[in-house]
Amino acid sequence: MPKPLRAAGTVLSASALTAAILIALATIIVPKLLGATPYTVLTASMEPTMSAGTLAIVQPIDTAEIAVGEVITYQIAPGRPEVSTHRVVGINTNSGGGHTFITQGDANAHPDAEPVLPVQVRGAVAYSVPWLGHINSAVNSATRNNLLLAAAGTLIAYGLWQLGSGISSRRQPAATAR
Repeated sequence: MPKPLRAAGTVLSASALTAAILIALATIIVPKLLGATPYTVLTASMEPTMSAGTLAIVQPIDTAEIAVGEVITYQIAPGRPEVSTHRVVGINTNSGGGHTFITQGDANAHPDAEPVLPVQVRGAVAYSVPWLGHINSAVNSATRNNLLLAAAGTLIAYGLWQLGSGISSRRQPAATAR
């Protein structure tokens, strides 16, 4: 194989391996360490901060620590599985010390109609990864981690194979010209 093609293959392999490791870190390992849950942003209500298709990594938070400006993920209605991710734009406190959150999407002109109760809050967005939410939505939660780990493992094995074949080709004596 010509040297430029071999070099290009090595660069592509190393790039794919690096990308797989970074994706696995961002979407599997770090969320597990944080006790976080990945959610897909489905609408453009949080643009430009988070576009539709962004993967939001949501870490549990004590609702007493939520401040104005924090982006939270919450159940749209208590006891229902559907969630929304919006910014806290206000906090109401009642005479008993309880509080509710006024939320609004960054792209929305007005705050959400209903205040969010503490029991509805799933957590605060720790970080987000653009575009990976599309994959998150396409793959159900039962197989997501297995697919990502298999893909990362395959790329790691391929990268190691490439490194090994490169090392063994350097050890072989150069062919002599006649």
